[in-house]
Parts: sequence; C-alpha cells; structure tokens
Amino acid sequence: MSNEIFPSKESIVNKVTPAFFPKHQKAIYKRLEDKHTTVEVEEDPLGTKMVINLGPQHPATHGVLRVVLEVDGETIMKAVTDIGYLHRGIEKIAENKTYQEFMPYTDRMDYMSPYSNNVSFCLAVEKLVGIEVPERAQYIRTIACELARVSAHLLWLGTMVMDAGAISMFLWTFRERENLYQIFDKLAGVRFTVSHCRIGGIQYDMDQETIDMIMSWKKNMRKELKSWKKLLGNNGIWLNRNRGVGVITKEEAIDMGLTGPVLRASGVPHDIRVFEPYLVYDQVEFDIPIREEGDCLARYLVRMDEMEQSLRILDQLMDKLPKGDIRVDNAKHTFASKDEIYYSMEGMIHDFMMTDVGVMPPDGAEVYSAIEAPKGELGFHLKSDGTGSPWRCKINSPSFTNLQSLEHLMEGSMIADTVVLIGSIDPVMGECDK
Repeated sequence: MSNEIFPSKESIVNKVTPAFFPKHQKAIYKRLEDKHTTVEVEEDPLGTKMVINLGPQHPATHGVLRVVLEVDGETIMKAVTDIGYLHRGIEKIAENKTYQEFMPYTDRMDYMSPYSNNVSFCLAVEKLVGIEVPERAQYIRTIACELARVSAHLLWLGTMVMDAGAISMFLWTFRERENLYQIFDKLAGVRFTVSHCRIGGIQYDMDQETIDMIMSWKKNMRKELKSWKKLLGNNGIWLNRNRGVGVITKEEAIDMGLTGPVLRASGVPHDIRVFEPYLVYDQVEFDIPIREEGDCLARYLVRMDEMEQSLRILDQLMDKLPKGDIRVDNAKHTFASKDEIYYSMEGMIHDFMMTDVGVMPPDGAEVYSAIEAPKGELGFHLKSDGTGSPWRCKINSPSFTNLQSLEHLMEGSMIADTVVLIGSIDPVMGECDK
C-alpha cells in the first residue's frame, strides 16, 4: 500500500501544519510511539501497519472519546486514549456556586443516571454539615436511585447490542426507559435531568399515583428482562462476539482500581451499598452479582443480574415506605416548603437567604462521600472555608476510573472488537471529562 494513502505517524507529526495539528496532538502520537506493549511487533514487509483514529465522532465511542490505534492488519498493536473533548471544568464551577446551585450541574455528569449524581452530591454536603435527612426522604431517594440504575443499564444494553449489529434490542430497551421517564416526570416534574434532590431532603413527595406506576412497571420489567436474557443467551453471534474478549483478571482489576460492574465481572464482590451502606440500603436484602471470567460477556451478565437485584430492592422499599416529612425542619439547612414561602414572611426570608448564601458548613470541614452509582464508585471530596460555596471540590467518577483499562484491553485485540470493548466498559464522557 502506498505511504501517500496511509502515511506513517512520523509524517503525520512532522508534515501537518501547526494550525491543524496542535502540540497536544503531537504528544498523543509521541506517546503512541514511545509506548511499550506486550504484543509482539514484527517487521512490516507488506506495509500493513498504520495509525488510525477511532472517534471522537464515532457513535460507538459512547461520547466524544478518541482512541488512537496502531494496527497491523486487523490486530491492534498499541492503543492510546485521548479524553477531554467534553471538558467543562465542572469541579471549578462547583467552587463558584453555592452548594444547592451546583446540584443541578451533577445531572449533566453521568447523564444516563442523573438521580444517582444528585444523591451522591447531596449526601456529601449533608455529611459536611451534619444534616440528618428524614426517613421517608431517604426511602424515596433509594427508590429513585434504583430506578436510575435500571435506566442506565437499559441504555447500556440497547447500545451495546446495537454496536454488535442488532437494532431491535435498542428499540425495546428504550421503550422501557420511556416508561421510566414517565415515572420520573410524575415524581420530579422532569423526565431527564431531574434535580429532584435537595440538601436536607427532596423537592416533591411521592404520591399514590407514582407508587402505582412503579408497581406496574416492575411487573412488566421482570417479563421483559426474562425475555431479553433468553434471546441473547441463545444467540450465537452475541455470545461469540463477547466470550473471551477483553479479559481482565481479578489482580489486574484491583491493580487498575476498577469499580462497579467492571470490577465485579472480574470476581471482586465489592459494592459500596453493602460494605459502606448509605441511605437505607442496610434495611434491604440483595445479592452482589459477580462473575469470574472477566470478559465482555461477564460484564454483560453482571449488569443483567444487577437489574434483577434492583427490582428485588424496589419490592422491599415499596413495602416499607414510611410516612413522614421529606425535608429536614431547619431553615438554615434546606429550602422552606412552597406553602411557607407563599404565605409566610419568615419563609420568604429563609428562601431568599438559602438562594443567596446557601447552607454554610463549618470552616475547615472536609469530607469524602461515595455511592455505588450504576457505573461504580461515584464520590465527592469537599472542603469548606466557612462560606456557602466549597473551597475545593474533587469528583471521583467511575467512567474516568474504568477507562484506565481500555488501552490494556485493546492491545492484542481485533479492530472489530473495539466497539464491544468500549461498550462493556460503559463510559459516559460527561463524568469522565469533569
């Protein structure tokens, strides 16, 4: 093949004009060139080696993720991930907003599971301040988090199977997500970026109609899940595309610090809901789905089992849902109810102060609080300077953590495996490029 058609990385780095090839792009190719790999590199008499880009516009990268690949024919010899295309400086935004003002920004991190992000941040602030949230609010938060987990896994399942070549599953999973959106619309008044959590509680209570919608959805979801597992479990193409592909051993998963379903698919039974319970997870019984194989198929099976366990958790929560307040009764810690604001001068003053200044943790207070989000450990590290805005905010996001494994998985794999490898990691770049 002609070098004019497939230029070497040296010619790409040296001959492209700086206006179209910034310094950081040269660094990416330099990193690719210098990178050590366990894949055997042979001579190239036929000229089959080349450098290609996967993304950031490719739909199978699940966002604006770019992977630079050095390939020999159909085999990937080296891989370098290039992130940052969706960087919005969200951690610095947090430091220039009040605590409650920043909470809706968390919806835009893992936008497949916005409620989990809301809860994680609110729990961190409540731990920082020392706020005890009413039990009913904790139950409703837990219910919504499990609904969000199923919703995130449904999108993963639909896109993962579609990347492997099947369209029907994508349509079926989105049908069930639409039913979930109707539940969130009824609960929070918003379908997608819900912003339903409040520091000290939640915005709206869960009425009987919402409860009935959840009960009806659970019954139907069990049938759909059983049908999908039967369909994919007997599909030879799906099984062959995933079995033995992208293997991560238990030791490798621990060494790379992986989290969530990716970690549990490699045989490590770690789940924050069990080992460091938050909300009311200590009041329900469920199993931690794990697999030992560590391949793409194992990661698929773990997430399918997790949806079943989420339904099991929801059964218990709906039966135990207590009555009571949905916000802490302290005007210094949370917004007053609309009834107080509209009909009470004191309520209006408290609302103004919370909007203008917000909750004010003690000077020097510092916490780290994490939850088991659908993709793994999502944690917020907050440090206070005594004002209504955090002095420092750092986010530990599972997509960023799990992307560490992608280069390792790709090297030695086939180009055709890249889409299932990325899909099995399930990254969302909104929380990766934080």
